[in-house]
Amino acid sequence: MAEEHPNVDLLREAYAAYNRGDLDGFWQACREDFTFHVPGRSGIAGAFTGQAEFHRLITSVLELAGGRFEEVVEDVLANDHHGVVLTLQRFERYGMPKEYRTAHVYRIQDGKLAEAWEQPRDPETFNEAWS
Repeated sequence: MAEEHPNVDLLREAYAAYNRGDLDGFWQACREDFTFHVPGRSGIAGAFTGQAEFHRLITSVLELAGGRFEEVVEDVLANDHHGVVLTLQRFERYGMPKEYRTAHVYRIQDGKLAEAWEQPRDPETFNEAWS
């Protein structure tokens, strides 16, 4: 069996930190100017650059999800320049359960996460979940 690319480990460790609630641990995998792009028409849509903006995004996600947001990593793929994390995301809004699958597509530069794009499998379900 072939050994996994080091950037697979980078992404798995970053998501493990995130799922422990360790945002600073996640941020250690990122460049200082890391940007996370969220598509759609909801209150979390936009481009979030830098640690303060990333924290603001996560704070908004948790507020909208009533403090409970589950992100299950289903698979991780990576090479020297790109990574993809496939996730299942679950939470409640207004007492209603929400669930969707999404891909986080990363640009990796010098062994750090440089930029990411959220790519929901079903954009309408994603928009509805956060609207």
